[in-house]
Amino acid sequence: MAKKNKKRVLGRGLSALLDNSEREISTASDTNFDKVVGNVIDLEIYKIEVNPYQPRTHFNEESIEELAESINALGIIQPVTVRKLGKSQYQLISGERRFRAAKSLGFKVIPAFVRIANDNETLEMALVENIQRKDLDPIEIALSFQRLVEEINLTQNQLSQRVGKKRSTIANYMRLLKLDPIIQTGVRDGFLTMGHGRALINIDETEKQLEIYEKIVAQSLSVRETELLVKKSKKAEPNEKTKSLKSEFYGDIAEELKNYFNTSISIKVNDKGKGVIQIPFNSKKNLDDITKKLKRED
Repeated sequence: MAKKNKKRVLGRGLSALLDNSEREISTASDTNFDKVVGNVIDLEIYKIEVNPYQPRTHFNEESIEELAESINALGIIQPVTVRKLGKSQYQLISGERRFRAAKSLGFKVIPAFVRIANDNETLEMALVENIQRKDLDPIEIALSFQRLVEEINLTQNQLSQRVGKKRSTIANYMRLLKLDPIIQTGVRDGFLTMGHGRALINIDETEKQLEIYEKIVAQSLSVRETELLVKKSKKAEPNEKTKSLKSEFYGDIAEELKNYFNTSISIKVNDKGKGVIQIPFNSKKNLDDITKKLKRED
């Protein structure tokens, strides 16, 4: 446990060994591997750089302050995890919230567990550790899953084993990334839940997604109400598309007839496909011309 004004002193052998190791320790065959890796040490905070692979993109300042209060009262119970990069240089793998809270309190040292990891392993550990946290929003979790698949080249089966979640659960999270970015931000900011997001995914058109999203926020719709609204919208979509296609089809025919008879043509069709073609005329001669053309077609 690390307190603000109390530093745990390392044995001279280990302390010297850590400071004098000028190269990254990344394999079990590296010099001093067995003496450096696997130890918990009190590490000077200035020697630690943050993890460039950190999957968390937003840190809630209020939660950091609350964590700092807890650390100030009880100390740091769980060490952060780091890897050694070179002489007096370490990189965080996990524990950035604890790291930030300790810095805000003015701590000079922090308990750290030193382990072996290359870049890919560091990314994987950071992502997997992050996914296990309970305070992550669904989009952060989805992005972590996506990075594990795309950057670490894990299959969904491998990913399921790594994080201890069902493949269907992973797939549901990753589908959230198909939502419009505005809606994803709404999920991250807590304006709607993962359940709302899963319902909205079923809407193909972005404009319709955003329209329903605005209704969810404005009317504080529940997930069930959102599902019903989406279902209603989905039922209406085919009818609108069908009407549009029919209108275009009959419009093309009307245009052809207009050019042929040299007069405006009106086509009216009911829902069963039955209809009427109206061919107006403005004189007896015009009527005779239309009649001749009709007889010619016979």
